[in-house]
Amino acid sequence: MRIGPYEFGSNLFLSPLAGYTNLPFRLAVREIGGLDWTTTDLVNARSLIEKSPRALQMIRTAPAEQRLAVQLFGAVPEEMRDAALIVESLGIASVDINMGCPVKKVTGIGGGSAMMTELAKTARLVRGMVDAVKIPITAKMRLGWDENNLTAPDLARVLEDTGVAAIFVHGRTRAQGFSGTVNLAGIRAVVAAVKNIPVIGNGDVTTPAAARHMFNETGCAGVSIGRGAFYNPWIFTHTQHYLKTGELRPEAGYRERVHVMRRHLDLMIEVFGEDHGCRLFRKPASWYAKRFGPAKEFKKGITQFGTRAEFETLLVNYEKWRAPFLDAAGELLPRFQPEPMMASFMLSPDELARRRHESIPVPKGPVDVW
Repeated sequence: MRIGPYEFGSNLFLSPLAGYTNLPFRLAVREIGGLDWTTTDLVNARSLIEKSPRALQMIRTAPAEQRLAVQLFGAVPEEMRDAALIVESLGIASVDINMGCPVKKVTGIGGGSAMMTELAKTARLVRGMVDAVKIPITAKMRLGWDENNLTAPDLARVLEDTGVAAIFVHGRTRAQGFSGTVNLAGIRAVVAAVKNIPVIGNGDVTTPAAARHMFNETGCAGVSIGRGAFYNPWIFTHTQHYLKTGELRPEAGYRERVHVMRRHLDLMIEVFGEDHGCRLFRKPASWYAKRFGPAKEFKKGITQFGTRAEFETLLVNYEKWRAPFLDAAGELLPRFQPEPMMASFMLSPDELARRRHESIPVPKGPVDVW
């Protein structure tokens, strides 16, 4: 598929997760494969203009990350335009406008989902950005403010007329937050509303089957995955394989997970320093461990480690503790294996809630910035 001048080998995208889709995680997932385009956490346009150290850290990239979009939020046209010019001057591939974040501190200043309530005003802001830069401008939105204001199709038409290169749409309203299940018909309506630009769907994609279901039910050109990538960083390469062949690859095993964890931690230390990088890695490490099977001992230590050496010690001690749960071949005994990950659209709301609580919980740390 294509966005502006860029042609992609994969039509799968990593969604921004506030506080978590930093450079180390983006690089770690890219190295696993199946992903050509990533997006930063949402960045306050004014903070970027003022050269806030935090904003500059959030847009940090590396040569291996060839195609990156910086996601901006704000409601002042001049600030959004000037921030887009800064992004372009740094050689970054694209600017993405956040029109979906439901958080009050973002909507309260007229950004995020609030931009879906004033289409003419939003169109003027976007046109100013499109006219100011040569790199593609994209937009991320939800279906609308609430069930009575499903403005996404109308906004998509307006944005296409202003010159936006692609639209990403999360299949929930601002009022829903992350409750309920994704509305695929709502995404399909956005796909039908535009003529020449790709629409990328998002929401509840935690398995390759869920991605295929979204493609089939909506007609979208691509699928963007957020929380599902933290449950399973292999989801992009596994989904790409499944879409091409119809074959499901086995879930990554313990050794493969530990290898990627080590690489992820090394990148965290390289970017943030050992102390801060290790502290930031405590939450992602607990996510990886959710697929270990029995991991009580590991989870206790992972909330406290502060050095790379301490992390290695945790793994050594955990593997000794884990030994009674293994068979002669070194595999988890059947009764200790985690439940297979399932596409949320296959589950009833009650069962979905139970699985999120007991088996693959909806993460409380990362928050999709849609």
